[in-house]
Amino acid sequence: MTTATPTAVVARWEWRTFGDAFGSVEEQLGGAEPEKTQTSDEVYLVSLASDASVKIRDELLDVKQLQHVNREGLEQWLPVLKASFPVDAAQLRTVLDALGVAIPLRRDHYTLDQLLTDVIGPSVDMRALQVHKHRRHYTVGGCMLELSEIRTFRGTTQTIAIESPDPELVSRTVDSLGLAGRPNVCLARGLKTLTGFEAVRYAVIDVGTNSVKFHIGERHPDGTWQTIVDRADITRLGEQLDEAGRLQRDAVDRTAQAIGEMVEEARRDGAAAVAAVGTAGLRIAPNSSELVELVREHCGVTVEVISGEEEARLAYLAATTSLPITVRSLVVFDTGGGSSQFSFGDGRKVSERFSVDVGAVRFTEQFGLDGVVDEARLAEARAAIDADLSRIGKRPKPNAVIGMGGAVTNLAAVKHKLSPYDPDVVHGTVLDRAELDRQIELYRTSTAAERREIRGLQPKRAEVILAGACVVRTILDKLVIDSLTVSDRGLRHGLLVERFGE
Repeated sequence: MTTATPTAVVARWEWRTFGDAFGSVEEQLGGAEPEKTQTSDEVYLVSLASDASVKIRDELLDVKQLQHVNREGLEQWLPVLKASFPVDAAQLRTVLDALGVAIPLRRDHYTLDQLLTDVIGPSVDMRALQVHKHRRHYTVGGCMLELSEIRTFRGTTQTIAIESPDPELVSRTVDSLGLAGRPNVCLARGLKTLTGFEAVRYAVIDVGTNSVKFHIGERHPDGTWQTIVDRADITRLGEQLDEAGRLQRDAVDRTAQAIGEMVEEARRDGAAAVAAVGTAGLRIAPNSSELVELVREHCGVTVEVISGEEEARLAYLAATTSLPITVRSLVVFDTGGGSSQFSFGDGRKVSERFSVDVGAVRFTEQFGLDGVVDEARLAEARAAIDADLSRIGKRPKPNAVIGMGGAVTNLAAVKHKLSPYDPDVVHGTVLDRAELDRQIELYRTSTAAERREIRGLQPKRAEVILAGACVVRTILDKLVIDSLTVSDRGLRHGLLVERFGE
């Protein structure tokens, strides 16, 4: 056995994407002859637990591991092994470590056939993929550019890779070729997608009036989802929107910054795609395009402003796919900073959905509910909320109500005195009128600083929680029902299933 050990191992930054064709790149190459053309038959070892590059070409086992992902989403890869067969157990453990799989080894050395038959074949977490490649190499912008046709048992696709030890050269070359809007997908991940053997990560961002919610979900080959990241950053995009009639510049800037950081995190965590939607604040504001353009310019993601009806439909989808539905007449509501969405359904079928401009931020600002308030002022606010929710009144009493949104989940967290927040405890919590009345009185008699000390309440929600609780309590009154079930899932989860589910 011989092992090829390079005198200087150099980590290289790589950007790669997949597609049916790259005509614009071909045009910019101007028909230039490739510096090198190669055709090969290779075996890639892929794993559900890792995107490491492990391939066998010309009887050589070649392993590269991901070292870093920078702010632009470029990936730095380092060769860690190149060995001929038979490989010894120590080398094979390096391979398995890179693939994120722990398997006991019963031999001191493995031939290629023994590796495929004894190690890869019995594993449900790994697969050996036969890959035929036709590659053309060019030098563009000081980088190596590789155009490849890749064929597997599931079909053929094209991929383009741009590599250099210098990440700035890679970024400039990607931009100059007009490829910046495409996702950066490493070869192992692309092969798993092509062959249907993957746990693929997707990210969704819900830009609300009061908070920006961020979710990364990992879809497994059996269709199940695993949460990787799920959080909300309160940016108060709708601050003074009701008073000024437009988004304030500071609110736009801090919201765009939060979205940009989420997109960077999604890319670092290997998300194959990012979907972002905007809700009430962006629907209402005449200058919502300022945020949309700022986000697109900074991170290449477009925030799609959706209708209230679409928001309600996605919320209903999230609720009914995550909670057991045993009743026929069902109402799902999602209350946010600027609006509340309602879906009326029969089991999993929606019969009506709409949005109303009832949100915690507007009522907080209008009635000064961000601190201690007297009973008269609170009654005035609740009367205004009741009037604005008139559309949901005078309906048959539903069998059940599901509530979601930041106000609802915070009310559940305070009920359980959760610190830190536990979505599994919140999801399915029942909030009745007595608990809502208890919390309303607690917030009514507390300053914002005192509210921040309440166990379970997200500190940045201290100013708006009283208005949010009043909205939720009023919804129960209008629907003539005594309690609701809390869904920790929301628009972002419905969007994830809608856009990226199979």
